[in-house]
Amino acid sequence: MSTIDMILDRALSGERLNLEEGVQLWESDQIEKLGWAANQVMKKWNPNPITTFVIGRNINYTNICDTYCRFCAFYRAPGSDEGYVLDDEIILEKIAETLAVGGTEILMQGGTHPDLPFSYYLDLLRKIKRHYPQIHMHSFSPAEIQKMKEVSGLPLDEVVRQLHEAGLDSLPGGGAEILDDRIRSKISRLKGSWRDWMDVMQTAQRNGMTTTATMVIGFGETLEERVKHLLRIRQAQDETKGFLAFIVWTFQPDFTNLKREKLGSDEYLKAVAISRLMLDNVPHFQSSWVTMGPEVGKLSLQYGCDDFGSTMIEENVVSAAGTTYKVNINRTLELIRQAGKMPAQRNTHYQILHKFDEHETVDKDFIMQN
Repeated sequence: MSTIDMILDRALSGERLNLEEGVQLWESDQIEKLGWAANQVMKKWNPNPITTFVIGRNINYTNICDTYCRFCAFYRAPGSDEGYVLDDEIILEKIAETLAVGGTEILMQGGTHPDLPFSYYLDLLRKIKRHYPQIHMHSFSPAEIQKMKEVSGLPLDEVVRQLHEAGLDSLPGGGAEILDDRIRSKISRLKGSWRDWMDVMQTAQRNGMTTTATMVIGFGETLEERVKHLLRIRQAQDETKGFLAFIVWTFQPDFTNLKREKLGSDEYLKAVAISRLMLDNVPHFQSSWVTMGPEVGKLSLQYGCDDFGSTMIEENVVSAAGTTYKVNINRTLELIRQAGKMPAQRNTHYQILHKFDEHETVDKDFIMQN
């Protein structure tokens, strides 16, 4: 039996993989074998042949940012003529459009704006919940919350508690990139340490919010750094158990200040499979069709993913780097069925709202043309 077979057998029997084993999996070229094993692990968590998705919208309320990440094509520096902060009424209008097509989730994120007071975020959340109490606000990255802590002078726990009381329901996992300070210092020196990211997540979890975790590969990180990232997520999940889902994708280098070779679909699918094998305590894995395209997103459903993520009515950050895949609701249903699964709409907590029959489609289908 080969070393890879022995490692996969250990994972399939419920044993935890260590750093060395994770690196060995990444060094392997047996992608299909890794995918098969990851799919078996996925079935332990999600035995029914159902792939879920959420109808949501990204609202990027500002592009002004003083973190200056080398890999980001979206941000504009403070003072830039191309910088913006959306009017509250525009944000409310976007939420109304989302609700009109059966949407349940708003992923509201922006830059780390140095001139927005903490009260801006609290007032905006209260206004949103006053108008649309049913919408789930899955919003603000750890970097944004660390900026709120900085401008307010409040302790992190107090910032998170006030945001939650004002209407923040859960936290997305953006900004994790690679949870290792060597690579972070090269690509996003001002974004803070990996521990800063984790502190926000675990503080949110202790305050009653669920979160997601992410990983972006292709920055020039080592295989060991990728595996360390997964082990840090796994250890944190053991402690606070608040990560509902994990999402991995590849760095999109176009139009950014970080020149790296763009990774292909094989590297993405390998990352999905290895992450599923290493993260034995995270229930859901989202496909990243936004960066990899719908067809590769469909393939990922055979490599450990049980969820197709958000229909993404609007998306601006990845699009700024030249990746512009768009999938409407009926196309989502079609892709999931092509993968041999039953599509089901879920909410942010992964509760199923509606299972779609074999040929069922939706009457209302909406897609933003950016």
